[in-house]
Amino acid sequence: MSTPITRFRRRSLASRAIGTDAAVWRMDGLLFVAVAALSTISTLLVWSSTRTWTAVEPTGMLKKHLLILCIGAVLCGLVSMVDHRRLRAYAPVAYAAGLALLALVVTPVGSTVNGSHSWIMLGGGFAMQPSELAKPALILLLAMLLSEPAEGTDRPRPLDVALSLVAAGLTMGLVMLQPDLGTTMVLTVITGSVLVFSGIRKRWIALVVVVAVVAAALVWILGLLQPYQVARFTAFMNPASDPRGFGYNATQSLIAIGSGEIYGKGLFEGGQTTGRFVPEQHTDFIFTVAGEEFGFLGALTVVVLLGVVLVRGITIARQCDDRFGALVAASIVCWFAFQTFINVGMTIGIMPITGLPLPFVSYGGTATLANMISVGMLQAIHSGRRT
Repeated sequence: MSTPITRFRRRSLASRAIGTDAAVWRMDGLLFVAVAALSTISTLLVWSSTRTWTAVEPTGMLKKHLLILCIGAVLCGLVSMVDHRRLRAYAPVAYAAGLALLALVVTPVGSTVNGSHSWIMLGGGFAMQPSELAKPALILLLAMLLSEPAEGTDRPRPLDVALSLVAAGLTMGLVMLQPDLGTTMVLTVITGSVLVFSGIRKRWIALVVVVAVVAAALVWILGLLQPYQVARFTAFMNPASDPRGFGYNATQSLIAIGSGEIYGKGLFEGGQTTGRFVPEQHTDFIFTVAGEEFGFLGALTVVVLLGVVLVRGITIARQCDDRFGALVAASIVCWFAFQTFINVGMTIGIMPITGLPLPFVSYGGTATLANMISVGMLQAIHSGRRT
């Protein structure tokens, strides 16, 4: 039987969720609209690039993509309603869970897809890529460690900087064992952005740069890169040298984007897309679908919407009144910006192919969820700022 106390608690919970003071009404509307628009465009592009895969179930990938978007929207909403200051308490747990999943991937439990041992198969056609979840988890831990300045200064303590480097090194080390060079680059950018925005001394930044350069040199000298990864860089330097081999993706990508001209050929009318000439067109090369079927104006719309997400993220970071929230928001922006630049750059031939998806646009289960969780974190920071 419902008691007055129970009814009061129910009303209190409802008030916190949808009341006039609820976090949902303090969210960044422009950020929400931009992500929703990108998700809608993503759905159309995934449908176009996968509908010819099979005549039995032409909408199979579309249904999976919509399911993942719905789950991501729920996670985004749940995270956005949490006071971002409370996320500090969950940072070590999130990092430990991410590290455990990364360690599980390099065991026989992990599976290899496209040369990268980065996946855990879940059954039913679904798989999880823990390296994607490691991105927001690492951001939370680094922001937690570096947001507390040393006494009498506005800089983080040397011990916290050292712990941050160790934490980032462990994460990147496990990712490189897969090996996943693209994700390692993203994690490096995340780590560097948090360190720089935390205000560490220049000598620490110089040391990190030197270590990164030495590590990259050792990876190359010791031959730790897979042959297909080396070939990607070679093809980037001269795609015409092997147009039917490792230069094939880059060549077909340029053909697809160029054929769209200004206005595009129309949805489902792209010859490169319908003929499946561009490999992995629903994930890594989905920007080529936008370029071919929606033309230059459609591709530009995607870039502008991604720019809106980045600008709103920068604004949220600048307006945040505590270091932890500002570091989280700024590092998320750097992550999205770097990954966008690499993905768009590799489809138009100005960057080597690295296998990084386009945020909010590419098909991708775990990547989509990680992106949506991070948007939820941005919304939580925006909603929780003191006015």
